[in-house]
Amino acid sequence: MKKSLLLTFALLLSVSVFAQTKATFISEHFNGSSMPSGWTIKGSGTSNWGVTATQNAGGNANEMALVWSPQFNGTSRLCTPAVDLTGISSVVVSFKHALDNYSGSHKLAICTSSDGGATWNEGWYQNYSSSSSWEVIQSITTPDMGQSSVMFCIAYTGNSYNINNWYFDDIDIFSMENLDVSLNSIDVSSVVVAGMTDVSFTVTNKGVNTINELTVAYQVDENEMVEETFSTSLESLQTAQYTFAIPMELIPGSYMLSVGVQSVNGGDDDDLTNNNLEKAVGVALGSAQRISMIEHFSSSTCGPCVSVNTAMVAVENNNQGKYTYTKYPMNWPGNGDPYYTAEGGTRRTYYGVNAVPQMFLDGVDKGAPIQQAALNNSYNTPAFGDVRGSFNVDGNTINVKVDFMAYYDMTVEKAFVTVNEKETHNNVGSNGETTFHHIMMKMLTGANGVALNIPAGECQHIEYSFDMSSTHVEEMSDLEVSAWMQNLGTKEMINSHFLYDYTDVHPYPVQNLSFDLEDGSNTMMATWEAPEGGNALSYDVYVNSEFAENTTNTSYEVEYTGAESNLVEVVAIYPDDKTSVGIVKTLVDHAGVGENETAKSYIYPNPTNGNVYVKGHDIDVVKVYNVCGQEMVSVKANSDNVRIDLNGFNTGVYMLEIIDNQGNSVVNKVVKR
Repeated sequence: MKKSLLLTFALLLSVSVFAQTKATFISEHFNGSSMPSGWTIKGSGTSNWGVTATQNAGGNANEMALVWSPQFNGTSRLCTPAVDLTGISSVVVSFKHALDNYSGSHKLAICTSSDGGATWNEGWYQNYSSSSSWEVIQSITTPDMGQSSVMFCIAYTGNSYNINNWYFDDIDIFSMENLDVSLNSIDVSSVVVAGMTDVSFTVTNKGVNTINELTVAYQVDENEMVEETFSTSLESLQTAQYTFAIPMELIPGSYMLSVGVQSVNGGDDDDLTNNNLEKAVGVALGSAQRISMIEHFSSSTCGPCVSVNTAMVAVENNNQGKYTYTKYPMNWPGNGDPYYTAEGGTRRTYYGVNAVPQMFLDGVDKGAPIQQAALNNSYNTPAFGDVRGSFNVDGNTINVKVDFMAYYDMTVEKAFVTVNEKETHNNVGSNGETTFHHIMMKMLTGANGVALNIPAGECQHIEYSFDMSSTHVEEMSDLEVSAWMQNLGTKEMINSHFLYDYTDVHPYPVQNLSFDLEDGSNTMMATWEAPEGGNALSYDVYVNSEFAENTTNTSYEVEYTGAESNLVEVVAIYPDDKTSVGIVKTLVDHAGVGENETAKSYIYPNPTNGNVYVKGHDIDVVKVYNVCGQEMVSVKANSDNVRIDLNGFNTGVYMLEIIDNQGNSVVNKVVKR
């Protein structure tokens, strides 16, 4: 019988109440929109703390933020409710935090008080002088231990003017078990390429005893578990990452990856509630060249912005074609930039920006100016989506067309399109600058973006016409349009692109890409229709992500390799080196159990909007099951090409079982859109 890690998780959790003795005194994740009940601010900066819809500290949104304004010089304390520590000699305090530093060094401390905050005892401190994120896990022993009413605080000491923001999340205060390992994260990207992917995870020893041996297992959906024992020497409160020797091998689709701690030092863990995690993983059909997205918050009344703007001109000159750029003028310091817009203000709030200059590369604060190494790393990271588009101008009206393409099923991502002026001169402030670049004039999608719902391998087309006379635009002949895709929840940037400018030629993608296996051969014929615009010069064909041929035909014969998954991507080529987004289809090849070649079969298309076809030899019957294992339909084969009608089925994942005349069978997932 196949072992199920999911079932193991359930059994562990069901008995954990009998093994649980650890006391958790505070566990706050700031999931609400306001200060949690019982939490207070003491000392200086009582109005500088608040919950923001960001996740810079490394937890999930929301999080607590300390901002620099209004300026103070002293100690500001974020205080917990009082807890009863009678009989407790020490506790562990853990939290995540991220500093957006302006200048200098700053002290952060954990303190306790047993007299309502009249006096504080310091249990830990550290000085921070750079912008980064950290996770603190620290044993705390102060004179307040053992008291019946003890408050804890995270204390900042310094001049708030010298920070931009400081973010905090996932604050936990607890006593330790003897043997307690906590599974912190599954360190696998939410979207990966097809093939082999390493499975890594991070754990923290939250117990007293050193961990010398750790047995952990992972499982993809309900496939066989992979279990491994790691020899280690993980001391109390230390954190470490481990990687399984056996990677997972996946074809394009959507999967649930489960990881669980099976044993610690050869026996049971004292706390089973933090031993198991799950993560949804999508396997992309392919990838595109990433064009790095730069978002720059600045102002013509900001003195430090001058040197950053100058430095970024050099960065741009050295990286032509590798970036997309949008600069948001802010309405401070002082009167702020005259070209400020409320849309830029919404973006500022989204990122938690309250000081300029501040820059984000692919949704991540990378300091200002952006360094070449960071840009190189971004550009060399595969992108699982693509963007192409064009615009023209008619008087004061700009007309924009954009195609957003996905290599995996996009359901929560958003599209953003901004009209920028390449160079402005009339928004002069007080910092001495007279020329500004990439100034955002209008967000055509609105500041919160437009929802994308794109099946893997396809694209979504968006068009806009907008009268720019209502904006700060200076010259209609000096515009650029930035377009990008972003997951607002994680801030992950999928991809971006400047649109082709001042042209009536839009790079429409090909239509209705499909393929079929030729009877009696090992080839399949990919066919497509010409793009909507009909003026493509030729087509680049890619097979399994490798360039195959440039052709003027609307078909291409692919030599079938017998690989488990065969991908065909077609890109339309236009004059002046303009290219469309690619359109991708996949043919999935499945061999039956054992070595019986007659059970070999091919399923296409997958995903499907209606019919799915199964092609193979000696097929007897094809059955479809829902995710609960209920048989939905059974089709008796009368040829080597069986059609399964899923038009009346709800959108979702179904299991398709192919049984040959010898009784061999193979089961595969089919996605119905």
